[in-house]
Formats: sequence, structure tokens, C-alpha cells
Amino acid sequence: MPRIKPLPDELDPLAAQLVVRLRELKTHGELTTRRLAAGTGYSARSWERYLGGTSLPPRAAVEALARLTGTDPVRLLAMHEIAAASWDIRRAESAAQPRPGEHEPEEQRRSEDEKGERREQEREQGQPPRRLPHIALTAGVLAVTVAFMAALLLVLRLDENVAPAAVATPAGTAATTPPHSYLCRIARTDGRWSAGINNGRDTEISYGDTGTDVAEAQCLLRRAGISPGGIDGMFGPLTLRAVKTFQDRAGLVVDGMLGPRSWKALRG
Repeated sequence: MPRIKPLPDELDPLAAQLVVRLRELKTHGELTTRRLAAGTGYSARSWERYLGGTSLPPRAAVEALARLTGTDPVRLLAMHEIAAASWDIRRAESAAQPRPGEHEPEEQRRSEDEKGERREQEREQGQPPRRLPHIALTAGVLAVTVAFMAALLLVLRLDENVAPAAVATPAGTAATTPPHSYLCRIARTDGRWSAGINNGRDTEISYGDTGTDVAEAQCLLRRAGISPGGIDGMFGPLTLRAVKTFQDRAGLVVDGMLGPRSWKALRG
């Protein structure tokens, strides 16, 4: 296994975090720079620079590596945006400082390898090098850095606190299912009316109850000519009103509860 080279000491810390993560994905996927080149469309030499910390990878290269290794690109791209902003700030500050031999022709101060590397990187980025005033560039990139740092913190916080399989339900909403519907099979057996739902039980029920006993009572109330609403097995406001109406007609205590006497009257 080739020895992992240490990152340059002068590499920006934010860029170093990105490079370390890219190295981890390469190692975990058992990828060589040749396989990276074949799978991402960026040359092996470019990946050597990206993973060596001498050149910042373009966004598309980071996204291609995430796709190649089956990694969620959101967090990687957030790290890249922050690293790119910090990288630009350092380049702008470096360009603003006077250098020895600054007035010499640029071609005499830059080696052929450096010029070739710059041209290759510009082709991959698909953009010509930008030349902006130092103060405006620094202020603009600093604002972008702050914004994307906040975005990265949010991504990390969500990554730690939210289970991947959990789906949050917005406040004020609830998962609803269609109400159950019962079929009334009214029949009279041994002098008692039955709806064929609760096996003839006379269980005491009241407002808020649900189930087959409520559905049985709703069927018998409808047989008595009083509508309880739907036959859904839910003792709600309509069923409560129907029970009270039936109790009043039958001369019973109007309490809205179906006890033994109310059941006897319903089945009678």
C-alpha cells in the first residue's frame, strides 16, 4: 500500500478537512488515482494534486467522487464551498503582498511545470482566472464563507441528530386513515334485535368510545329511526345526540350513556 503523504503545512485548515475526507473515501473505496480518473473524468495527475493538497478540486470533481463511492454529496459539497471561499481569500491576500522580483516578466518567474498545472486546472474549472480588486474580493468571499459555514453546521447537526429512516410529521398535521365502516345485519333472535356486529354484548359505552359495541348501537339506533351519523364505531357528537334522543323517547334517564337499561330498550 503506498505511503500517504502528509499535507503541506501551509494548506488552509478548511481545505485540509476536505482533502482528508476525500482521502478517506478513496481509501475506503480501494481506489487508485487511475481508477479515480476513469470513474470521474479528471486525470490521475489532477487527483494527485487534489489529494496532495496542492490544488483545490473543482466542485464537479468532488461530486463525481461522491457518486463513484456511493456517498451522499450534500455534506461534501458544503465542505467544498467553505474550503473554496477560504482558499480564494488566501490567494487574494497572497496576491496583494509584494514579492521579490515582482516586476520581472511573469514567464521568467514561473517554471514550465507550474504553467502547465495552471492551464490544466483552468481547463477543468471551465473558467478563466478572475482578477478582482483585493478589498472587494476579500469582503465578498468572507461573506460567502460565513454563509456556508452556517450551512455546514446545519448539515452536521442534522446528520448527528436525525435518524436516516425517521420522517418528521409537521406540526398541526396527523396521518389520517379512512374511518372504518361496519355493515348492519339487522335480525331479531329470541325476541331481541341484533346488528350482528358485537355478538349480542350489552357492554356499557359512552362518549369517546370506539369499536364494535359502538357500531352495534349505531345500527340499532338507525333501526329505531334515529340517525347516529355513519356506522363507523366512533361514539362522537352525532351518536351522543342520537342516544339522548332515544333515551328521551324511551322514558329513560337522558345521560348519553348506553348502559343495561338503554341496551335493553334498543334490543327490545
